[in-house]
Formats: sequence, C-alpha cells, structure tokens
Amino acid sequence: MTRIAFLNAHLIDAASGLDATGGLLVENGRIAAVGDITVPEGADVVDCGGKVLTPALIDTRAFKVDVDACVAGGIATTCLMPDQNPVLDDPAVIERAYRLGRKTIKVRPFVAATRGLQGEELAEVGLGLESGAVAIATGRSAITHTGVMLRLLQYATGFDALVITHTEDPGLVKGTCATEGEFAQRLGLPAHPTLAETLMVERDIRLAEATGARVHIAQVTCAASIEAVRLAKKRGVKVTCGVTPAHILLNEIAVSGFRTFARFAPPLRTEADRLAVIEGLRDGTIDVIASGHDPRTQEEKRLPFAQAAPGMVGAETLLATSLTLVHNGTLTLGKLLDKLSGAPARIFGLENGRLGVGAPADLLLLDPGAPWRIEAENLRSVQKNTPFDRMAVQGRVRGLWRDGVDVFSQA
Repeated sequence: MTRIAFLNAHLIDAASGLDATGGLLVENGRIAAVGDITVPEGADVVDCGGKVLTPALIDTRAFKVDVDACVAGGIATTCLMPDQNPVLDDPAVIERAYRLGRKTIKVRPFVAATRGLQGEELAEVGLGLESGAVAIATGRSAITHTGVMLRLLQYATGFDALVITHTEDPGLVKGTCATEGEFAQRLGLPAHPTLAETLMVERDIRLAEATGARVHIAQVTCAASIEAVRLAKKRGVKVTCGVTPAHILLNEIAVSGFRTFARFAPPLRTEADRLAVIEGLRDGTIDVIASGHDPRTQEEKRLPFAQAAPGMVGAETLLATSLTLVHNGTLTLGKLLDKLSGAPARIFGLENGRLGVGAPADLLLLDPGAPWRIEAENLRSVQKNTPFDRMAVQGRVRGLWRDGVDVFSQA
C-alpha cells in the first residue's frame, strides 16, 4: 500500500466548508484521513509549510489537451470540448479522447450534441455518454434551430445528462469581431449587439424550463444575460453558467492597437458588462470559472483583427488570474476555489473536487500570495496567445498530485 502524509497544511475544501490547519493522509491514491492525522510507518511525508492544500482544479472548458500547461496551472482534470478533429460525436473517438494524458491528468470529454457539430441532426449522445463523455456540448456555436435544441434537451432529460451551450446567435455575430458600441465604431471593427448572447441565453433557459433539462451556459459575458440566469435560478430552472478570466479582468479597451491576442468569441465587452460579471461571481449567479484554453498559432493570430482566429491559452494562468478576485476582496479564497474545483465537480458529476475521505487524491499545493509575472514566451503551452502577457499576478502552484501521484512541483 502506498501512503503519503501531508503535514502542516492550510486545508481548504469548499465542498465541506473546511478551512483549517492540519494534515491529510492518502492511501493508494485516495484520501484516507483529513485533519488531525497519525503518520503511518513507512509513509512518504510532504511538509506543506503552511501553504494551502486544496482539491486540484477542474477545468470545464478546454479545446486542447495541453498537459504541461495544465499541471503547471494546478489542473488535474480537463474537460475537452467536442470541437476536435475528428469531432467528438462518435463513441470510438470519445474513448480515445478519454485516454489522452491519463498518466498525468484526467481528460473528461464532452460528446458533440449534433453530428459534426453542424446543428442539424442529433449525434449518438447516449452512446457518447456510455463511452466516457461527462456531458453533451454544442461546441463553439449555438444550435440555431430551436426545434433541434428542444429535441436535444428532451433527449438529455432521459439520461439526466448535462447540456453545455454556446450562446451567440450565429445570424447576429456572423462577420463580426467586437461588441457593438462607441469603441468598436472608433476602431472601425464590425460589431454585434450583446443581444446576440442574451437572445440565446433566454431561449435556452426557456427550453430548459419547459423540459426540466439541466443546462450549463459555457460563458456569460454581458449584464443582460447574467440577469437572465439570475432570474431563472430564482424560478428553479436547472441552469448554471461559467466565465473565463478574460471577461473578468479585461474589457473592450484591451483590443486597442488591434491586439489580436484579445480577440475572443464572445468578444470582450464594455466595462459595465465586466462589472456585471464580477457581481455575478460575487452573488453566486456565475458558478464556474474555466480557462477557455484554445491555443492558436502565430499564423492564425498574425492577421488583421477581424480575420484573426478567436481564442487564448489559459490553462497555466487560470488560477493566478482568478486569484485577483481574492486579492481585491471580491471573493474569499474558499469561494474562489469552489468555482475552480468544487462547483465543477458537482455540476459535471465528478467524484474529485473535494477533500473528503474516499475521494481521489487530486491535490493542489498553493502559495496564494507568491508574486510573479506572466511572460508569454515562458508559458509551457506550445502556443503563446495570451492576452495577459507581462501582467503581474499573485499565486503560485507549488505541487500537484493526481490520484496521489506527484505530477508537478515548483519551488
């Protein structure tokens, strides 16, 4: 039997409300004791030096399995979007995706909602779920046809499966690259109204309400759609939502100079929308913070702004950028970590994301106050398209364990 005793730790587990000093014992890859532990003879000992020991992060929105970036960012589980080549709409392809990176991190794929993500014919989502997918996703695009979306939610209800939606109306965002307003007008960028997002959010909420389906809106980025989710939750609709650090920390001004590394879909919004995101995180309307890890090549980004591919690398910087919410007093550390591990586990039905006895020992050792500067060229991801280049942040991953196996350490 392999045993590891973590001593002198600041234990934080949002799932149970634990926030205390103590130790944690791991036996054969699972948590055996938490708190005042006795170190068994022969156990390996890790002195945490008073640093935070908490569940490893669960990233719920990645477009590529980027193992080195994940472990450096404290991520032990990455949920893979179906927008792959080939698309994750076939059980064999999903099984293969499930095995990616398994010696280091856990990959939990999403099955495509429609064949080829074309939005027309439902994929074999039931077989996809049996093959290892943890949820159904519409991919980078919304399903335009309301009838198809309704059938998908009705079908998913039979499995009690979670449906992850992208909520931009394709007819309104086609050919655009910015959010409508004075700033886009001054730059001469083709833009669309935030109504493109709100319309789809409202539609999918109404369909979820009618069918009883569970829906997770991958990204909410504007005040109106966040308010729609807030009201839906009050009515008891089974809706949750997420956001990425880009829409927490940046607004439309970040595209000044036509910086294509700040080109996203949905685009960066106004400062009022960014503040609405902050309030949504603070009051619990927004459940999850995800990386949106979407590596792009230099060739895809070194284009005129409107032609550049949207997306950013974010796995390695997810934790450090999110910790800004703690350092500026918006969230407690426990509440932030819940949005990065506890809530994803609950929403996506994963057994990790907690420090409970019997849970997988997916653990993160964190020094939340350690200062460093994000340098794009030093990121472990092969691609470097981050909008946070040269940003000063606080919070370093000091160690990461996957099922009790040490997969990353940093002095």
